[in-house]
Amino acid sequence: MSSAWPGATRYRLTLEYDGGRFFGWQRQEPGTRTVQGVVEEALTRLCGHPVLLVGAGRTDTGVHALGQVAHFDTLKPREPEVFRRALNVLTPPEVTILDAALVPSVFNARRAAWREYRYRVLPRRAASALERDRVWHHPGALDLDAMNRAARYLVGKHDFSAFRSANCQSLTPVREVHRAEWIPMGEEIHFVIRANAFLYHMVRNIVGTLVLTGRGKWSEERFVTVFTGLDRRAAGPMAPAHGLYLSQVHYQTAITLP
Repeated sequence: MSSAWPGATRYRLTLEYDGGRFFGWQRQEPGTRTVQGVVEEALTRLCGHPVLLVGAGRTDTGVHALGQVAHFDTLKPREPEVFRRALNVLTPPEVTILDAALVPSVFNARRAAWREYRYRVLPRRAASALERDRVWHHPGALDLDAMNRAARYLVGKHDFSAFRSANCQSLTPVREVHRAEWIPMGEEIHFVIRANAFLYHMVRNIVGTLVLTGRGKWSEERFVTVFTGLDRRAAGPMAPAHGLYLSQVHYQTAITLP
């Protein structure tokens, strides 16, 4: 995606946000609060002309971000730090601009080498009063080793139809996963998955299915059979949105200006 205007300057933003306060990333009809919408509104005020913000990932309603990446073009350039500070004043507190940087016009936030998601699960008897909108509470212990044994089959280039939403519009269900593992984090366990791209609801469907193995309801063999069977109806339930975070976005080459 080249610049919309000759002579425009392109910027990259890194954002953190609480997805529970928005109807997803992507701009929708007027009156629907989205992350893209509120940031574009602030950028338009700063730049004095309409601004299109292009994000690396279109997170769903309720899904959070620790490291979303986006770019925009403007005919009224300023120092990146000026944009960062001003945006943090003009956007709601549920959004934070962590970083702003000048990038070449060829940079496109959508063309990431890989994206990484993190899913938080709290496997204990009592729910969390403070993190109830940010972690999936499971009222019992989960077998971390069993879930990791199943998760290892996800790594590589595969057809992920078994974990694809019926509303997914991707042209192909094939994705390449570079990392898929559960790691202990204090009382919580986190599922970390890194891939070149993701299908609609793919991570939440995977987590919901892996938790069945952690409960002892599914064997490793059953997980593999369902995964390779390519039938979403045979897989487990979808995990709730509020435990999911877009944690990292990585680009193949360094982003430097000439």
